[in-house]
Amino acid sequence: MSDTGPASKKNPALVTIAIPEFRSYVFGRLCLVMALRMTATTVGWLIWQVTRNTLATGLVGLSEVVPALSLALYAGHVIDKSDKRGLTLKTLSFYVLAALCLLAITTPYVLHHLQNRWIAYTVYAVIFGTGILRAFANPAMSAMISQIVPRELLGNAVNWSQSTFLTASVLGHATAGLLIGYFNYTVVFTTIATLLVAGIFFVGRLKPKPSSQQAGTNQRTWGSVKEGLRFVYRTKEVLAAMSLDMFAVLFGGAVAMIPIYATDILHVSAQGYGWLNASSDIGSGIIIGTMTFFPLKRRQGTILLYAVFGFGLCIIAFGLSRWYFLSFGALLISGMLDGISVLVRGTIIQLKTPEDMKGRVLSVSSMFINSSNELGQFESGVTAKLMGIVPSVVFGGCMTLVVVITTWFKAPALRKMEY
Repeated sequence: MSDTGPASKKNPALVTIAIPEFRSYVFGRLCLVMALRMTATTVGWLIWQVTRNTLATGLVGLSEVVPALSLALYAGHVIDKSDKRGLTLKTLSFYVLAALCLLAITTPYVLHHLQNRWIAYTVYAVIFGTGILRAFANPAMSAMISQIVPRELLGNAVNWSQSTFLTASVLGHATAGLLIGYFNYTVVFTTIATLLVAGIFFVGRLKPKPSSQQAGTNQRTWGSVKEGLRFVYRTKEVLAAMSLDMFAVLFGGAVAMIPIYATDILHVSAQGYGWLNASSDIGSGIIIGTMTFFPLKRRQGTILLYAVFGFGLCIIAFGLSRWYFLSFGALLISGMLDGISVLVRGTIIQLKTPEDMKGRVLSVSSMFINSSNELGQFESGVTAKLMGIVPSVVFGGCMTLVVVITTWFKAPALRKMEY
């Protein structure tokens, strides 16, 4: 691991960003996440425009979550036994191919000559492929952090990693909306492919990150998977933090409905949609940037529960709003509260997980948390079809409150957690 630079001696918050290899990691993560957020924003808008069907919009999430969930446990086993840098480079290369496929699908000629339902089916197929890649890419990148920085700096490294993630999310959502509004899909997907190539460059600058398992270990795949699951189940703070976030996002995620709110309820353009889609990430970026310099000192578990409860209230406010700036503000504050949740949960997982199990545990975390975004997108589409758009969002926010109250009484280990 590299020595830190003089900047870190003046400000402890800069201690990990002063490590050259960690800076390359941060830039690589920035490019990857920004590209993926641009893809999600653009695909959501595209499917709504060609189908005008809430269920079709929700199916985008289902298309990605099915392979991501199905392969997550196996991916964790592979990550723990592989060079994480090499695995990440492979997935990034396939992401470039997926972006080029979406570029081809959305050229003016194809959009003009292909029936809308076939456009949707083809997009679902590509997103299914990116779901396979995501099962490996996200946990592999997260598992590298502890191989780049010393254990005592993990908290600061997680702060920077999450700040990078959220900055990229904001830029990705907003940039996609602006490019759709002022240019076309060709420009959007060309930009996405370029970002992914840049990500390959930065990740390629990292040193190899080989398996941290002991030499000579030849554990069978299923035995390795069960070991990771047992660890998560027995570590109550990790299990409770994952479960809380999963159900909160599953019920409280309003992402799938944002294109519909933007066009049919708030009556804004693609640019307004892009900023609305980015609002929660802007809030998360603000709070995590603040907490990088002023970290939580105590009662992190209790604060986590309060934050998720407030997140549910914000989703209810968004569901009921008919004014763009109120909707933007509700999502902004929800993002700030979600930022607290992301930071506390991420730090708990990094600190509690042994090095040789990082891949498996982070893959389980991906099942619980990352996939809940897409499941929540599908859930929103289904409930909107059954209840109507506004009742479905309000229902989701209310269910988030129920989840927090249940966790408060059922998971005292999380409520009392401090680090």
